[in-house]
Amino acid sequence: MTTPSWLTDGLPHIWLPYSQMKTAPAPLPAVATDGCTITLADGQKLVDGIASWWTACHGYKHPHVIEAMKKQLDVMPHVMFGGLNHEPALKLAKRLATLLPGDLNRVFFVESGSVSVEVSMKMCIQYWINKGHKGHSKFVSFKDGYHGDTLGCMSIADPEEGMHHVFTDVLFEQFVVDVPRTEKQLKEFDAFLAQHKDEIAGVITEPLVQGAGGMKMFSPAVLKNMCEITQKHGLLFVVDEIFTGFGRTGTMFAIEQAEIVPDIVCLSKALSAGVTPLACAIARDHIFEAFLSDSFDDALQHGPTFMAHPVACAAANASLDLFETEPRLEQVQHIHEKLQSALTPLKDIKGVKDVRILGAIGVVQVDDLKDSNWLKKRFIEEGVWLRPFRDIIYLTPAFTITDGELDKLTDAIKRVLTEWATI
Repeated sequence: MTTPSWLTDGLPHIWLPYSQMKTAPAPLPAVATDGCTITLADGQKLVDGIASWWTACHGYKHPHVIEAMKKQLDVMPHVMFGGLNHEPALKLAKRLATLLPGDLNRVFFVESGSVSVEVSMKMCIQYWINKGHKGHSKFVSFKDGYHGDTLGCMSIADPEEGMHHVFTDVLFEQFVVDVPRTEKQLKEFDAFLAQHKDEIAGVITEPLVQGAGGMKMFSPAVLKNMCEITQKHGLLFVVDEIFTGFGRTGTMFAIEQAEIVPDIVCLSKALSAGVTPLACAIARDHIFEAFLSDSFDDALQHGPTFMAHPVACAAANASLDLFETEPRLEQVQHIHEKLQSALTPLKDIKGVKDVRILGAIGVVQVDDLKDSNWLKKRFIEEGVWLRPFRDIIYLTPAFTITDGELDKLTDAIKRVLTEWATI
C-alpha cells in the first residue's frame, strides 16, 4: 500500500484510540468515504460493515445531510448556547421530545455520548440533593455494560470484564449487578434495590444490547421488568440509547419494544447521522422540575462550550427528515433477515459459540479471537472494514447498504472464519 507523507509525518505525533502504540499495526490512510465505502490512499475500497462505530446510519455523505450542514455553515457555524439559542437546536429538541414516549421533554445537548451519560448521572445525583434527600450517590449498572470512557462512565462499566478494569482502585464505588434475566435474578434485583434504595441515585442500562461489552442481548421483557422494579422503589431509571437509538434494533428507539418511559434517555452516535459530534440527555418533566427554584445552586451546573452546535443540530434534523421520508426501518428489517440467513449457518464452524441477530446488528461470538490483528488484516484483504473485539466479529452496517455490499461482508466473515478455525 502506498503510504502518504501526511501519515508518515503525522503518526509520530498522534495517540490512537484503544491501541497499544508499541505493537499496534499502522492505521490505514483513509482519503474518502461515500455510501458504505471507505477509500484508502492507494485506491483500495473497503465496504464498511460497522458504519464508523455504528454512527453512519444513512451511509456516508448523504446529500440531504451534507446540504443541510452547508446551509447552516453559511448562516451561523456556531454560537454559544449560554444566554442564546437558535432554531436548529430548538427544532431538534422538539422533534426528539415528540419521538420519545411519555413526558421525556427536556433536552440537554452535549458533544459526546460519554458526556451525555455523565450529565445524566449529575442529573440523578442533584435531583435527590434538590429534593432534600442526602446519600443518593451511587449507581446500579450491569455486568458487560459500557457507557463511555470518561471517569464517571468508567465507574459504571463492568469492573472486571470491561476495558477500564485497570482503573478500579481510583473509580467511584458503584453497584454492578447481573442483568436480571431469570425470575430468581429479578427477585434478587428487587431485593437489592430495596436494601440499598437510600444510597442509589439511579439505575442505568443499555437497552436490549450491551454494545462495547460484547454485544450481549436481552429481551424487551427483561428491560421492562428492570424499569418497573426500579421505579416501584421510587428510584430513577436511565437508559443509554447511544448505540441502540435511531433504528439500530428495529424500532426508532429500543425502549419502544419494552413500552417503558425511563426517567432519562441518553442519545448520540446516529443522532447526527455520523457526520459530526452531538449527544444529549433527555429528562422527564419531574426531573427537570426538581431543578427549578429561586436559588442558582439548584440549577444544573453543566455547560459544554460547543453544546447544541448549530451545524451538528442541522445534521441531526436532516437525519430525522430521512427517517420520515425514506424507508429506514423497513431497510433495517431487510438487513435483519439477510443477516439471519447468512450468519446463522456459521454456528457450525469450529470455535463459534453463538450467533446473535437483532435489527441491523449481527454478532458471531467465538471461543477465542486468537489473533485479532490477523483477522483485521484478512478482512482488509477481502475488501471489507470490520473491527473484531473481545470474542466477537460483528456487523452494524448503514441502513442504506445494498444487498451486494451486505453479501460481500457476510461472505468475507464466512471465508475468514473458516480459515481461522484451522489456525
